[in-house]
Amino acid sequence: LRMRPDRIIIGEIRGDEVLDLLQAMNTGHDGSMSTLHANTPREALTRVESMAALAGFAPGNGVVRRQLTDAVHLIVQVSRMRDGKRRITSISEIAGLDGDAVTLQELFSFQTDPSSTRAEVRGEFRYSGYLPKFAKRAAEYGLGDELDALLGG
Repeated sequence: LRMRPDRIIIGEIRGDEVLDLLQAMNTGHDGSMSTLHANTPREALTRVESMAALAGFAPGNGVVRRQLTDAVHLIVQVSRMRDGKRRITSISEIAGLDGDAVTLQELFSFQTDPSSTRAEVRGEFRYSGYLPKFAKRAAEYGLGDELDALLGG
């Protein structure tokens, strides 16, 4: 971090490194990313909290949860489909905290076409209709028109 990187990428978090990632992401290093294994975006958040607890970080009062909501903006879920191909199946945004609960809003989801077969899964992405919290920031970076086109309006 002393070298002032523009991006921090950690291939997969599975243990103690979760604390380093959260700390780095909460010190102004936008665009950081990592992967972890979980069945749903909500379970991914639970896994991060569990890994932090197993790493010995247990200050209570939802400190890890607050760090998560401050640092993580999007969760992109990739799943292996029945045809063996991996596809993005959900893009969710962390909307904030509601009491002690992290609130998520799914922005896009992959909807499987009923005519799909075991050998070929077909489908499409559906936009949920929620305006992402990052829309204003995207506009500041000159990406407002592209985001509007993507969201259909």
